[in-house]
Amino acid sequence: METSVDRLRHDIDRGLGGDKVRVVDPAAAPLGTDDEAAGRPVSPRRVRLARWHEIQRAVRNDAWFAAGAVHAGVIAVWALAFTLAVLLA
Repeated sequence: METSVDRLRHDIDRGLGGDKVRVVDPAAAPLGTDDEAAGRPVSPRRVRLARWHEIQRAVRNDAWFAAGAVHAGVIAVWALAFTLAVLLA
C-alpha cells in the first residue's frame, strides 16, 4: 500500500473517508503542507495513522451501519408478520 500524503489526499477527495462527498477539496493548506514547510517529510507511520483515521475507520463504520440496517429490516419483517398473525387470528 502506498503511504504518501498525496495518495491519502486523493483517496479522501474521492469520498473514501465516509464524511466527505466525492469532490476535489481546494484546501488552502493541503494535507502535509505544514510538514513540508518545516523542512521534514511526513513519516510513513504518521501517514498510515492518518489513513486509518480517515479511510479504514470510515469503511468499518459503513460496514457496521449496513449490517445494522439489514438486522433492522429483518426485525421489521418479523414484527409485521407477528402483528398480522395476531390481527388475523
